[in-house]
Amino acid sequence: MKKILITGGAGFIGSHVVRRFVTRYPDCAIYNLDKLTYAGNLENLHDVEQCSNYHFVKGDIQDFDFISSLFEKHRFDGVVHLAAESHVDRSISNPLEFVMTNVVGTVNLLNAARKLWLNPESPMPQARFYHISTDEVYGSLGSEGIFTETTKYDPHSPYSASKASSDHFVRAYHDTYGFPVVISNCSNNYGSFHFPEKLIPLAIHNIKNKKPIPVYGKGENIRDWLFVEDHASAIDLIFHKGKNGETYNIGGNNEWKNIDLIRLLCRIMDRKLGRKEGESEQLITFVKDRAGHDLRYAIDSSKLQNELGWKPSLRLEEGLEKTVEWYLGNEAWLEHVTSGQYQKYYDAQYTQR
Repeated sequence: MKKILITGGAGFIGSHVVRRFVTRYPDCAIYNLDKLTYAGNLENLHDVEQCSNYHFVKGDIQDFDFISSLFEKHRFDGVVHLAAESHVDRSISNPLEFVMTNVVGTVNLLNAARKLWLNPESPMPQARFYHISTDEVYGSLGSEGIFTETTKYDPHSPYSASKASSDHFVRAYHDTYGFPVVISNCSNNYGSFHFPEKLIPLAIHNIKNKKPIPVYGKGENIRDWLFVEDHASAIDLIFHKGKNGETYNIGGNNEWKNIDLIRLLCRIMDRKLGRKEGESEQLITFVKDRAGHDLRYAIDSSKLQNELGWKPSLRLEEGLEKTVEWYLGNEAWLEHVTSGQYQKYYDAQYTQR
């Protein structure tokens, strides 16, 4: 049985990837490694936790001895590396935490996998290390242009700098050791199971509770939005069909100004909640802009589409409808993760596994 390690599998994107791999590849053993920080929630995977090919391991990628022993014990054939500190505001407050997880943690995984896979006495030539990154490593675009796989790196926040560094290490291991890697850089994700510190789930939560919706600056920053299930399908495809040493950009072809996105979300929420049209827009509150806030991101996914045949399935309007419906239909999950009670759930259910 092939063994695949997915790091950060209890997080937002990671839980969608784990679910997809567990259900689509029943003959593969899927190991979900997660530290279970505030953004890691095993309730995200309640529907697959009893599957015979699913295994959860609680652990920290900063701990090399633990990571090394894990690889020696299970002899993973593949790694899908999603574990990362990802919130830009938190990186501004505590950049060292991002260095330790995103950079040191990635190098720990690379070293453990290299020791196992490139062992001359028992090499594993079919193994693969897949590193998931962000479009933020490319910096900021003006009103024109688009990020490609050859765009020069120009990170502006501690978060994007830490991800850029980890990208460079992954490529360096390929070039130096012949280590089998693929990398992808994605645009902003949205969808179900998203911890409500990011723009869309925070706005949904605040609109529902008639609280102010914070929008940085004038809301003119532009992002390309990618539905998380489309991202998971792209990760699946790249892991199985991508070419070693290559980078693939993943975007949703959905560029929106933040303020336009929030106004659309307000209209959807007003309709779903039976409120008067325009009522939720009154909650929009402009706040001081984030330090080093990039103006615009836009991803060119043509390489992924042309070489591997992937394309996004949803426009933002469709994806937001589905996302709002999910959050309104899973109010208990939202209240749970915003109350702090989820830590008790972890302690009670999973510390002994």
